[in-house]
Amino acid sequence: MRDEVTNEYESLLYKFKDILKHNNLKFTKQREVVLKTLFSNDQHFSPEELYVHIKNEYPSLGVGIATIYRTLNLLEESSMVTSLSFGSSGKKYELGNKPHHDHMICDSCGKIIEFEDEEIEKKQLIIADRHSFKLTGHSMQLYGICKDCQKL
Repeated sequence: MRDEVTNEYESLLYKFKDILKHNNLKFTKQREVVLKTLFSNDQHFSPEELYVHIKNEYPSLGVGIATIYRTLNLLEESSMVTSLSFGSSGKKYELGNKPHHDHMICDSCGKIIEFEDEEIEKKQLIIADRHSFKLTGHSMQLYGICKDCQKL
């Protein structure tokens, strides 16, 4: 299992280096740590949360918030990461190599719960077909109050 994870990361890293080269950008430890942190964590990070996490994990690295933003933008443009928009509150990012899933977002605490539902996927195809619409992808975000916040 560890070899699979290592191979998956090495594959992502190779793709990332290729994207940097294509954009005439240098491969740096700071940029690699952004990718590595997203790969190693299941949570969804805002740029600021990612910055704080990296500063705590790698205090001597000297990564700047501008590097975080630029790297996230580059990764998103190349479809290596995806983002969830929170309007004026900004975006949260996750690695884009996960199987398709949707999100439930708590309006109270901001917790993000990932889920998959085959019935919803089938229903979307039926609806698209009914409207002669060729579905090429989708993003579903459900908003409400998580069970922890309902207890408060």
